[in-house]
Amino acid sequence: MAKNSTDFVLRPFEGLPGEPDWVALKELVPAATATARTTKEYGARDVLVTTVLPTSWPALHRADGLVLLALQTTSSSNDVSRDLAHALLEAIEVEPGTAVETIGLPEPGPRLQDVLDLSVPFEVTVQDSFAYWLAPDTERTPDLQAAIEEADGGIIDTVKLDAADAAYWCRMGAREFLRWAQPHEEQVVLDGLARLHAKRESGFEGAKFVGYFRSAGLVVPVWELAKGSEAEDVEKPLADFLPRFEAALADTTPLDADERRARAGLVARQVTLR
Repeated sequence: MAKNSTDFVLRPFEGLPGEPDWVALKELVPAATATARTTKEYGARDVLVTTVLPTSWPALHRADGLVLLALQTTSSSNDVSRDLAHALLEAIEVEPGTAVETIGLPEPGPRLQDVLDLSVPFEVTVQDSFAYWLAPDTERTPDLQAAIEEADGGIIDTVKLDAADAAYWCRMGAREFLRWAQPHEEQVVLDGLARLHAKRESGFEGAKFVGYFRSAGLVVPVWELAKGSEAEDVEKPLADFLPRFEAALADTTPLDADERRARAGLVARQVTLR
């Protein structure tokens, strides 16, 4: 995608390390951080990518000099990657202790793929508090503490699983789910799911396939888990299911009639987040 393009970008995180995790942090995970670094051209600065910042700030140059970039913000243009890169570069330029509160509609310019060092792994840490908004030596005034505690109250229990990339267990009320962002093209994922669903194999031990989201050009299948399931209960069943799922994704033979019907049913249940 050219730097000066104004066309809509379906997969804004394509080409970044860990594209499915970028999507998960933007749309699914309430509180998490991940590692990134700008290229030498842009200062070789360490960046803490985060789900959200206070009052929906796009970015923050923390008092200790660390730059934080929030993903769960409203995009101003047709290219989320360009908007985020604009916020990041602005945050680098402002004084420590300053937030980038709004970016408006950025002019055509570099995207995250141009600004970030693509050799740096996107390593996600799910957080149970937004205390990381503050530098470690920041004084916790009563107002600051109250603001963090209020934000923490909206966090749902979420765990990043080890059995598969970009797979997240979460508890929503009295129900537990697995949400698993896929790196493959949408048609590949839907065909694979349809092959399994037609054979009644789209679920696995303790997990029932219930549908999928579409977000930032990727598919995020969702399984409802057995009531009361903890994250550790899902690891082995998911690991056992993975080869079967990968085989279905790799199958390029035409769908048969049952599989086509299954696929049509899946499409009818999809939800587009962004």
